[in-house]
Amino acid sequence: MKLYRSSKWIQASLVAVLAVFSASSLNAQEAGGRIAVVNSEKVFNESNLAKAMQNRLQTEFTKRQNDLRDSAQKIKTAAEKLDRDAAVMNEAERIRRQRELADQDRELQRKQREFTEDLNQRTFEERAKIAEKANLVLKQIAEQRKLDVIIQEAAYVSPKADITDDVIKALNSLK
Repeated sequence: MKLYRSSKWIQASLVAVLAVFSASSLNAQEAGGRIAVVNSEKVFNESNLAKAMQNRLQTEFTKRQNDLRDSAQKIKTAAEKLDRDAAVMNEAERIRRQRELADQDRELQRKQREFTEDLNQRTFEERAKIAEKANLVLKQIAEQRKLDVIIQEAAYVSPKADITDDVIKALNSLK
């Protein structure tokens, strides 16, 4: 008799669990129309704000990049000359020039690290400005379309759920 009551209780529990899953599934399907996806990398690469950012960074960092390239070429040329002349140089002169080249190379590497760090920092700052504006646009789109959730970078996106182009258009219309 106890076993019979237990199996009734288990059956009732299973029915309740299935009902909860079914209700969750229906709610998820209803919410399906209220979910959208945005590809943030596309926004950061294709919007007018992103293109302006790239131009600003290029203008800001091109001279330093060219100076580093020129310095690297000078060091390479000096190293090649040292290799050619080493056989006819006295040992003290050869060692002195090797040290100078090593010092110049270390200085160049330091400048290259600083350049990379500065460029990364400025890129981060500029992207943060774009992200701030994009978040405002996303909020406006969500309110206009009565979206509950906007997901970033989904593995698969149905074209009707992708709002990336709309976000880019809205960002491009900002002054």
